[in-house]
Amino acid sequence: MARGCLCCVKYMLFLFNLLFWLGGCGLLGVGVWLSVSQGSFATLSPSFPSISAANLIITLGAVIMVTGFLGCLGAIKENKCLLLSFFITLLVILLVELILLILFFVYTDNVSENARQDLTEGLTLYSTNNNAGLRNAWNTIQTEVRYLTTNDLSYNAWNTIQTEWHCCGVNVYTDWHTALQEKVVPDHCCQNIYQDCGRNATNQFWTQGCYEKVEEWLDDNKHLLGTIAMCVLVIQLLGMAFSMTLYQQIHRSGKKYEA
Repeated sequence: MARGCLCCVKYMLFLFNLLFWLGGCGLLGVGVWLSVSQGSFATLSPSFPSISAANLIITLGAVIMVTGFLGCLGAIKENKCLLLSFFITLLVILLVELILLILFFVYTDNVSENARQDLTEGLTLYSTNNNAGLRNAWNTIQTEVRYLTTNDLSYNAWNTIQTEWHCCGVNVYTDWHTALQEKVVPDHCCQNIYQDCGRNATNQFWTQGCYEKVEEWLDDNKHLLGTIAMCVLVIQLLGMAFSMTLYQQIHRSGKKYEA
């Protein structure tokens, strides 16, 4: 009976990590594709230029791939070293998540203020040379784009924001006046887009800042985000529990099971 349960745990851990590994491969592939084909679609923050959609997806995909590989191979081979490495990797990830979560709640006001200031400073780079990525990122956030094809994955990801969050600037559309040093805004701030509409003061611009829109969305969806976080936590804890259960049994038996 016990042997059958452990074999069940073994194959459950294997299948779970196989799916985990395949998901990591997919994310890594998407990240590399974004980096190669959509390199100009980059970051909004001048302080952290390496934090782009492509780099974040590549990093996440790589971490998931390594973790899934350790768990998958460790389970099917009943290798104590790999199982222990899998357990430690999940533990480190869990501790990092908890530390970041605690720091975020403790320094929420500071994080919010620094983010506002950093994004506002980033506006000044909008029209400078070699900042097409920053320009593209702001343009796609600020309006509902109606002319993009459904096959453009990088822009489709932003279309949800553009369609539902009509916004301009960080705090208000006049942020652009300071950034561009004249009373104009990018054309994508116009409620009705046409060439050089941002230079026409009689046009209607989106008056609400994008940062406030993001805060509103986070507040409206905090229960959903909390549920997702709890699901991720449960999956991590189950992975740790299964791997350690299998590890202990292999350690006690001193040999591999013959499934």
